[in-house]
Amino acid sequence: MDPEATAARPSPKDTLKDSTETTLFLDFILRRSLMSTSLRPCFIPLKRIPKTCFPLSPAVRSLNRRMATVTAARQQPPWQPPPQPDQGTTLPPLHIWNSLTRSKTPFVPLDWKNKRVSWYACGPTVYDDAHLGHARNYVSTDIIRRILRDYFKYDVRFIMNITDVDDKIIVRGRQQHLLAQFLAEHPDKSDPEAVTTALAAYNAYLAKNLDLIPSDTSPEHFEKAAQEVYGIVLNGGSTGGIGPPGDKEAKIKMHIKTMMAASKALANQMEPHTPSTAFYSATQDILLPYLDSLHGASIDANDHSIFTNLTTKFEARFMEDVRALDCLDPDQITRVTEYGSQIVAYVEKVVNNGFAYVTSDGSVYFDISAFEAAGNSYARLEPWNRNDKDLQADGEGALTKKTSEKRSESDFALWKSSKPGEPSWPSPWGQGRPGWHIECSAMASDKLGEQMDIHSGGIDLAFPHHDNELAQSEAYWSTKSQPHQWVNYFMHMGHLSIQGSKMSKSLKNFTTIREALERGDWTPRGLRIVFLLGGWKEGIEITDDLVKAGNAWEDKLNNFFINVKDQIASQKSTTETSDPEEVLISELQAAQDATFAALCDSFNTPAVMTVMSDLITKYNAADKSKCANRTSENIAQWITTMVDVFGLNGSATSDITRIGWSGIDVPESAHRYLRPLSSLRDELRSKVKSSKEINTNQLQDILSNERSDSDQASDSESNPFYLVLESFRKEIKGMKDSPNLAKEVLRLCDSVRDVDLWNLGIYLEDREGRPALVRRVSRDLLAAREEKAERERQRQTAKATREREAAGKAEKGRLSHLEMFRTDEYASWDEEGLPITDAEGVEITKSKAKKLRKDWERQKKSHEAWSKTAEGGVQ
Repeated sequence: MDPEATAARPSPKDTLKDSTETTLFLDFILRRSLMSTSLRPCFIPLKRIPKTCFPLSPAVRSLNRRMATVTAARQQPPWQPPPQPDQGTTLPPLHIWNSLTRSKTPFVPLDWKNKRVSWYACGPTVYDDAHLGHARNYVSTDIIRRILRDYFKYDVRFIMNITDVDDKIIVRGRQQHLLAQFLAEHPDKSDPEAVTTALAAYNAYLAKNLDLIPSDTSPEHFEKAAQEVYGIVLNGGSTGGIGPPGDKEAKIKMHIKTMMAASKALANQMEPHTPSTAFYSATQDILLPYLDSLHGASIDANDHSIFTNLTTKFEARFMEDVRALDCLDPDQITRVTEYGSQIVAYVEKVVNNGFAYVTSDGSVYFDISAFEAAGNSYARLEPWNRNDKDLQADGEGALTKKTSEKRSESDFALWKSSKPGEPSWPSPWGQGRPGWHIECSAMASDKLGEQMDIHSGGIDLAFPHHDNELAQSEAYWSTKSQPHQWVNYFMHMGHLSIQGSKMSKSLKNFTTIREALERGDWTPRGLRIVFLLGGWKEGIEITDDLVKAGNAWEDKLNNFFINVKDQIASQKSTTETSDPEEVLISELQAAQDATFAALCDSFNTPAVMTVMSDLITKYNAADKSKCANRTSENIAQWITTMVDVFGLNGSATSDITRIGWSGIDVPESAHRYLRPLSSLRDELRSKVKSSKEINTNQLQDILSNERSDSDQASDSESNPFYLVLESFRKEIKGMKDSPNLAKEVLRLCDSVRDVDLWNLGIYLEDREGRPALVRRVSRDLLAAREEKAERERQRQTAKATREREAAGKAEKGRLSHLEMFRTDEYASWDEEGLPITDAEGVEITKSKAKKLRKDWERQKKSHEAWSKTAEGGVQ
């Protein structure tokens, strides 16, 4: 050993050997890792630390071994690949990002012989309208389902559940029921009991959700108090002042927004002009939880309509919303309320298998220790979250009460005994209701059996919902001989975020699907394009850049389809193959190969979107006059097939002969009027531009030679186009010979294009040497017109500014330089009006006289300019 190194080695007294200090240090590391879902446990590998350099006490070594055990427990258990197909069987080389392995694994369906895929997807909890965060999940799921079905040609059996009973639904149903009763009893906001109840609700909400604000803060002073206590959060910061804001800050903002509305309503309650409906609208979010806390346990929970009225309504609205987004209907839908007896039987079997136990109140809990002792794995998906108390609490539900009878804090409810105010179903353990996780296990097992190919849902469901679902299902299907793998491929769709916080009902930071569509914020196609560009498993944050990228991609395909269809219709096809055509044929094949590789790479839609865009760019740059129409058709039909596969063309199925997607074609009912109108306009413009002089006889000749079958329209849809055509004809007929006749014809042609047809959603795209292209008004055309209008507004604003400045200068020049200094400030002046002495009779200094001379000369120029303008007649 190096003598210097030996000399430098700390003595035992200097070495960290105090077991208490070391234990506390390592325990801190352990706890820190346990608190974070992003940190893996930290421990010191003993074999890498020479004992002579770092002597550790037995207590520390014991702790180190315990930490190593924790790390092992946090690793995902082995995944069992499904049975492989027989030799000679050809399946697509598809790999799927599998949450069970956190890697891309080869996809082999259980029924590979028939290419059948079994798929269960977690559906919505129906107590409110679906928002764009839900759209992210269901649209991405629909995209993958379509790719499997229409691209890879799998026979997909897709099952989705509806959660129509759980803690959130029970609470919301009771709250709505109690609020309706309260409003019926106290319709007038001036009712003293209504005011007293609202104030009590205000205080209860404040104490529970914003406990940093003093509990005695009155409604009148709430806004000021909130700004003082939570100013950093309200101004976009985080509670700790470090890092970006997240869900915690979003929740604080939500509570403050709720309290701001309520406090203002309470502070202004006595104002007579405020209607009672407005008062209750502003205070309902504080009244709902308060009334439930007072009376929730007293409602007649045997009246299930209190809950089913809510769920039936929002299930129907959910299905309307996802259909509006062009999502395919599930092959089958299952509902919790329709599976009461099956869920009871399912829980019974788990108990009989030794993996669950019954408590004295009639609840049944899953026994994680017994499950793992039998060789099974708990928390397959996110083992690092298995001790996260907050996630566990969310999984158990807001109505679940702590019990000392649970064998472990991590054990979760399979069956909950119903308390007063909660709906119930009969069971061997008494009246109760299903736990949240058990519903999916029972329903999916009923429809798909002891094993399925794919299970999917939002990433927020991974733990505890999906992990608990896996455990109880494997406990149900397990045998004593070996553990059971219930799901082969678990797919989780990424979050949709707004300003760093996921879109969530509980955070109230969402825009509902129907709001977004009705307001025109999104179209079904535009939203789907954004999700395709972002990929299915990655989180997506809606930014201006992402929206612009989606719009640009859609506009590019719009223009491509329009131009290809026009080219095929108007261009004579060549029979010889040219170099440009061979290049395009090669590019098409390369794009098809790249698409296949990308979709086999875990449905890599962002890559495919780029491939499609690049192919269009290359096509646009090619000399199409040297290409056969068939090549253009092949490229356009392949692009069309892919947009159909991705669900970008509504309910259209893949059709290799069709070109384009919905929304680009001119309405069929308008064709009989648009064709003659466009043709007549083209001929008039051509005549005017090619002739040195034009007269009305020439115009009449063009009109008389016009071929038209455009009789009076018989329907409201086509009649506006008929009226434009007839008006155009009449104005041409009514023109008189004049030196400006050519300009008048062109002006009328422009007006038909830019006003009459534009207002009907049609644009005539004039092209040099070719007929005008008749097309729909698209977003890029609207944007171009708005940009042009904005430039014109800016030009007019700049012109007005220049005119004002010029007028100001001119007005300043009105005063003669000979008179400008003849004020009380001076007592005498020379013949040019320049001051000689000031008001006190003191002679002006040379330096000041020099400055006054410069001002005098500037004013002289201004006055002379003004005088010339005045002489021209402008005063």
